[in-house]
Amino acid sequence: MTGRIPGVILAGGSARRMGGGDKCLLALGGRPLLAQVIDRFRPQVGAMMLNANGDPARFADCGLPVVADDFADAGPLAGVLAALDWAAGQGATQVATVAADTPFLPPDLVLRLQQGRGQAPIALATTPDPENRSRLHPTFGLWSVDLRPGLRAALQQGSRKMGHWAEAQGAARVIFDSPQAQQWFFNVNTPDDLVRAETILHSGQV
Repeated sequence: MTGRIPGVILAGGSARRMGGGDKCLLALGGRPLLAQVIDRFRPQVGAMMLNANGDPARFADCGLPVVADDFADAGPLAGVLAALDWAAGQGATQVATVAADTPFLPPDLVLRLQQGRGQAPIALATTPDPENRSRLHPTFGLWSVDLRPGLRAALQQGSRKMGHWAEAQGAARVIFDSPQAQQWFFNVNTPDDLVRAETILHSGQV
């Protein structure tokens, strides 16, 4: 348990490959996909927030405060800034983030990111990739709130690539090398992915 660290679910995407709308509200196992994410993330963090743009009323059933981006159409990097600003308001020194379309995220994600961060300002989850040193999953991160001024300036200057910006700050890569890793970081982008997610859910192996 790392209850002192607040957590933010990033749900600011446009879901173009799913036909638009809020894919995190699509049904998975008879419940909203977002509910599955909340269930996996809640035991790992203290206060929780949902980062989403538009009318927050559509997320009323999730029971979380909803905070929008300060920068329009700036992608998940703007969501990280919203997370950092919100966490700072909670009196926190760091915040954990996950994506809203990843219903099987690691049950010990935050603990392992915390252990692997060391003195780095950011820790990002990675999985082994035979063609690279590792595959980066930048929405799964642990971020120091001290990054706020630099990130705000970078967004004002047009930065949009989350992983590139994070690594330029000296992010630590935390490898999740497990037979379950491909399922842990599986994200639902398309209707076919949603079908696959149902199969994974009913397999009971996550």
